[in-house]
Amino acid sequence: MTKTIQHVDDIFRLLKQQMAPHGKPTVSQKKPHVPETPFVTLISCLLSLRTKDEVTAQASRRLLTKYHTPEMITQLNLKQIETMIYPVGFYKTKARRIKDISQTLLDEFEGNVPDTMDGLLRLKGVGRKTANIVMVYGHKKHGYLPIDTHCHRIPNRLGWITTKTPEETEQALLKILPREYWDDFNDLFVRFGQTICVPISPFCSICSLEKYCKKIGVKNCR
Repeated sequence: MTKTIQHVDDIFRLLKQQMAPHGKPTVSQKKPHVPETPFVTLISCLLSLRTKDEVTAQASRRLLTKYHTPEMITQLNLKQIETMIYPVGFYKTKARRIKDISQTLLDEFEGNVPDTMDGLLRLKGVGRKTANIVMVYGHKKHGYLPIDTHCHRIPNRLGWITTKTPEETEQALLKILPREYWDDFNDLFVRFGQTICVPISPFCSICSLEKYCKKIGVKNCR
C-alpha cells in the first residue's frame, strides 16, 4: 500500500498563507529588464548554487540584463563574466561553466535550451535540481519536482519521508505527493526553508505547520 501524506491539503493551504508576504526565490521570480526565457532561468540557477539569494539576484541582473542569450554570452571573455557575477560562490568556475554551456547550446542545440530532462542533463554542470528548475520555471512544464537543500530537509523533518540525498527525496516525493502540488512545492518549500524552517534552530513557535511536524532531527528550536 502506497504511503500518503496526512493533512496535505491543510499543509499547503497554511504554507501559502504564511509564505505570502515573502518574495519568491531569485530563480523563479521575474527579473526587471530581463526576458523570461529558459536560458535566463538556467543561468540564474547556475549562479544560485551555494550562493545567497540577494547575491544571486544582483549577479543575475548585472549579467543577464545585457547578455541574455547564448550568442551574447559567447562574445564575452571569462574575465568579463567573472567581473559581472562576482561575488557569487565559485564565481570563476561558474563563469567558465556559463560560457561552456552557452557554446554547447549553440553547437548542439541550435542555441535553444533543451526541453527534456535527458537533454538538459547532457549539459556539463547541470544536475537534476537545475534541470528540474529549468523544466518548471523556464519551460513552464508540469510534472517535475526540483529538490534543493530545503526541499530535501523539510519533508524529512516533517516525517513524510526518510531519505539521505536530494535524488532519493525526489523519487520518494514523486510517489507520495499529490500531483496537484508539484508545481508549488519548490517555490513554497524554498521560501519556508529560508524564513521559518531554517536548518539550525528553526522557528517552530511561529510555524503554521507545527502541529503536523514530527521534528525529525530537530535538537533546538525557537
